Amino acid sequence: MKGLILAEKYYNEFGSQILSAAEEQSPGLSHRLSIGLAGEGSQCLGYDDTLSWDHDFAPGFCIWMTDDDYAAYGSALQAAYDALPGEFCGFSRQNILAPHRLGVMNVSDFFGSLTGIPETDEDWIFIPEDALAAAVSGRVWLDGCEEFRSVRNQLNAFYPDDVLRKKIAARASVMAQAGQYNLLRMMRRTDRIASMQAAARFTEAAISMVHLLSRRYTPFYKWAYRSLQELAETSALAQLVSAELAGLPDACILPGKEGIEKTFDITEAICRAVSEELRRQRFSETESNFLQDHLDDIMNGITNPEIRAMHPMADPAFR
Repeated sequence: MKGLILAEKYYNEFGSQILSAAEEQSPGLSHRLSIGLAGEGSQCLGYDDTLSWDHDFAPGFCIWMTDDDYAAYGSALQAAYDALPGEFCGFSRQNILAPHRLGVMNVSDFFGSLTGIPETDEDWIFIPEDALAAAVSGRVWLDGCEEFRSVRNQLNAFYPDDVLRKKIAARASVMAQAGQYNLLRMMRRTDRIASMQAAARFTEAAISMVHLLSRRYTPFYKWAYRSLQELAETSALAQLVSAELAGLPDACILPGKEGIEKTFDITEAICRAVSEELRRQRFSETESNFLQDHLDDIMNGITNPEIRAMHPMADPAFR
């Protein structure tokens, strides 16, 4: 069973008890709650499987409240939540290692632990992509908390234009350096470890680039390619990059000239497709397929002087 399905079943069965408890505390409080499942964990992304059942997979859901409501009623509502059955559909709350991911929480703490509430370009530039992916993940079945809804909508609207351009420039720079330049050089030197490192850096940057160009946050690294495959269902760029990246590990270990030529074909196919998309979306007018050549066009479109002054490769949130 998927975690989101388990959580929704649990909410449908016992959510009314939480809403009744809220009304007992203060008439109208139940209409100021948001309830769902979101945040960290593969189940919030919908990527969980039976291997995910070994920890933090349990019946439960999140209840979001304003800071004021939480201060006044949070403890009482948490007690009502804790009184709900701990066993459901064959799963137990005893499996929970990170209890803060479920139950009652205020908006400031929930978003503060992941992204904060960004107000400026400088705020946005420091938020890791995977944290943003977690903050907008999952499902919300009852959305009465206006503050929660407002922040989530703000994050779902994606990066401000200048921040998006800066991140695209950084990904283009890493893809050019790691994939179009250093990877092939390290393979010619038969340095297997350095080749593996370059291929990994190129892969991470390429996956993130496709997500950025698709206006979608890249999740935690172990789910990034899974998310890319999901994008491939509706995006031609994601489909091409996903398919080409699947062949990169084998190409990198082919001996001699064969491996170098195959790796070159893969990296060039990906960078050519990204270059075309940069032009299509008017981030760049440069005709070259060497992504380093696009940096001036991308960076020159940034209007915030502090963001524009950053080194093209710099992205303090890329981890």
